[in-house]
Amino acid sequence: MSVRKMTTMAVLTSILLVQEQLLTFIPNVQFTTLLVLLFVTHFTFKESMIMLLVYVFLDSLWMGALNPLIMVPMYLGWALIPMFYHTVLKRTQNVHVLALFGLFMGSLYGFVFVPFAVLQTGVSAQVYILADIPFQIVMGLSNFMTIYWLYAPLKQRFKEAALHQSWSLELTHLN
Repeated sequence: MSVRKMTTMAVLTSILLVQEQLLTFIPNVQFTTLLVLLFVTHFTFKESMIMLLVYVFLDSLWMGALNPLIMVPMYLGWALIPMFYHTVLKRTQNVHVLALFGLFMGSLYGFVFVPFAVLQTGVSAQVYILADIPFQIVMGLSNFMTIYWLYAPLKQRFKEAALHQSWSLELTHLN
């Protein structure tokens, strides 16, 4: 991996962290799913997983929660995006499909936390899920709207920047 690519990945990971922190006053409303989805289309599966690992570590460090019962489900939840993108979604660029995936991702991300929350808090899974449903709905709708409205223009800008900067990214499936 080139130094330029690693630097690009570091900057994009920083953007993930900053945007999330700027929006923490609105629970589960963020651009993280949109940005991770966008980055996954430009980087390999392995590179995406590395970016997410760094992001989760930095986010947990910033929030003071270097707790494996928080970090592990967070990483697993975000790792579902590259896993689904490279398998089930088959690298689709269809905004409608990606937006529906974002809607689904709101609940899927929340469900990943259930066993870890049960271990940490002792609350039953049913109670935790019931309490988390409004947050899953907000995250799903937020994901759907941001992907539907912003994915295509951001993808185009990202592609232009990549070509302008001569990034050595795999741009074959972006056309």
